[in-house]
Amino acid sequence: MKGFVILGLCVSPLICAQNLPQDTAKIREIESVNFTKRLPVSKEIINVEKDLGTKNLGQDLPILLKNRTSVISTSDAGNGVGYTGFRIRGVGGNGINVMMNGVPHNDAESQGTFFVDVPDLTSSASQIVIQRGVGTSSNGVSAFGASVNVISKNPDEKFYLKSDNSLGSFNTYKYSAEVGSGKFWNNRLSVMGRYTKIHSDGYIDRASADLDSYNFTALFEENKTKIRIIAFGGKEKTYQAWNGIDKATWETNPKFNYSGAIYDENWENIVDFYDNETDNYRQNHYQLLWEQNLSANWNLETTFHYTKGKGYYENYKQGAEFLQYNLPNQGTDEYADFIRKKWLNNDFYGGLTTLYGKLNNLDLNFGLVANRYFGRHFGNVSGVFYPQISEHEYYRNQSVKNETAGFAKAIFTVNKFEFFGDLQLRNISYNTEILMQGDGEGANLDKNWLFFNPKVGFNYKINSGKLFLSYAHAHREPNRDDLFANPETQAEKLHDFEAGIEKTLGNFSFTANGYYMNYVNQLVLNGKINNIGEFIRENSGKSYRLGLELGALAKLSEKWNLSGNLTLSKNENTDFRTENQGLQNLGNTPISFSPEIIANALISFAPAKNFSIGLQNQFVGSQYLDNTKNENLKLPEYFLTDFNAKYTLNLKRTVVDFKLLVNNVFDKKYVNNGYVYDESPYYFSQAGFNFLFGVSVLFK
Repeated sequence: MKGFVILGLCVSPLICAQNLPQDTAKIREIESVNFTKRLPVSKEIINVEKDLGTKNLGQDLPILLKNRTSVISTSDAGNGVGYTGFRIRGVGGNGINVMMNGVPHNDAESQGTFFVDVPDLTSSASQIVIQRGVGTSSNGVSAFGASVNVISKNPDEKFYLKSDNSLGSFNTYKYSAEVGSGKFWNNRLSVMGRYTKIHSDGYIDRASADLDSYNFTALFEENKTKIRIIAFGGKEKTYQAWNGIDKATWETNPKFNYSGAIYDENWENIVDFYDNETDNYRQNHYQLLWEQNLSANWNLETTFHYTKGKGYYENYKQGAEFLQYNLPNQGTDEYADFIRKKWLNNDFYGGLTTLYGKLNNLDLNFGLVANRYFGRHFGNVSGVFYPQISEHEYYRNQSVKNETAGFAKAIFTVNKFEFFGDLQLRNISYNTEILMQGDGEGANLDKNWLFFNPKVGFNYKINSGKLFLSYAHAHREPNRDDLFANPETQAEKLHDFEAGIEKTLGNFSFTANGYYMNYVNQLVLNGKINNIGEFIRENSGKSYRLGLELGALAKLSEKWNLSGNLTLSKNENTDFRTENQGLQNLGNTPISFSPEIIANALISFAPAKNFSIGLQNQFVGSQYLDNTKNENLKLPEYFLTDFNAKYTLNLKRTVVDFKLLVNNVFDKKYVNNGYVYDESPYYFSQAGFNFLFGVSVLFK
């Protein structure tokens, strides 16, 4: 049966978005996207409205991308709302360079991506560009699995009002309102704004999420000048679900959530749960994007950005020592219950400028980048039974991270060949210091890195397609948690070799891409998490990822389409050494969270012009939770089927869309994420059968 499914996934197949027709009337292809299309790298360019619109009913962006090539999506709450993430080619969010209009979205210190801070981001995007592997030089940290650039949509040229509303399983609902002014002031200015409210109780017990999101965009166009001002962001309050559950509990009570548990005095039985074991954060992004046409062959793009983030997570800390929080004992009492809040208050700002030029057969691209991050970390506690202890600050530290980089890219065309070169120099400094000592919080570190990242490759044009070959060398600095766990953690190095073909034959198109990613000191997940659910990484010495990615699209008729992708890979640490139970050399071991097979298939049917249905299937092979090749520490393989439908009602000046999304149609019990604790597997349960129903109304 598995072989039949895999064969079907190979020949039927989703998501070669780069081969799908694009609605160019609504999408402005900026210079960077046009340049990316010509690069000899593995990539997808996704039309958000066309490819993701039917499914965009409240779930986060990583969940909407789960059927893309080599992508696995995860959700702490189990239903795709709240804390979510993805891995591409087995590489987690710390190794994926995520950008918003070319501006880094990865947190500067953790290098993680937190889409919960920008809810409903998809509703304000026009395109999403995914480059798998190292890709090409960009702003922010180096891509060690992929880079993802989310490009905002522009205001429409005509006035409109739009409302998107949905509801579904686990008391999930989304309310969204958007308005666009159309062009005014002699057709030079247009603005749009959106506000969204999302709530979900979550599949996991108490894994609720309350999310607010907004986006404002103003576009000024005159002659050779185009200026966009974008403000977007969100506020989130999520009940924590980042602890997962042990395997035995998952088998009997998969919805159980340990977060917030309060035990009896013998620490044997749970007697209650703290009702505010939550994460609370607000993040606001401000961007100014200026595009200037200098001449017929030269264009300049300049972006200034500022991101403000502030928030905390709150925990009930039972039976903690007063000394732990820099407090004196209260009489004879050495221990007490506390409410702890750990705060982060940060500022991230900078600028980037890119010059595009053309000289006969030579296309040029030069860029300069400068970013600065300033983060303040501090914690407060209040006594549960000691009202005199209130908001006592027990630690404080701060960090500064600066980055400057420059790159030069060129594409030289000779007959059917396009030769590509890319040189990047990147300088990073990171300083973190303890201002108030508190129970191991923070460290005193001063680190500097200088990386040279060259890339070369070529395309060979064939009828209705191309062949390509490329090599990229990349470096990546360790993050804050890596350095706290081990100040001597080494920077990662990667040699990435890519080769592929893109081809269209009438109503059939396909891509094939082979890759070999050779790592030195790759930071791999060791299966453990820290006290806030973040995965802990360690240098693995030498390792590699070897794989083949296939994708195809077949238009069978005006009503039927088949599409899909398949990834086959081998991911290994070479002579892996671990310090668990003393230093051990385990030889070659599989890299954690890296299945050997990921496959997706989609069938879409449009029985009428205004009605369509689709079926998405995903198979993910088994994954190890750590790097020890322990068969007891694995996530089992799973096969999922989702269903979607859309009906459009066209009225005078009004369009009404009815959308239905059914996830996990066959109610499969599965997990797609986990960790190791005390040498035992812990899982993050995922929802069985669940649905979302939405109604969108567009008045124009």
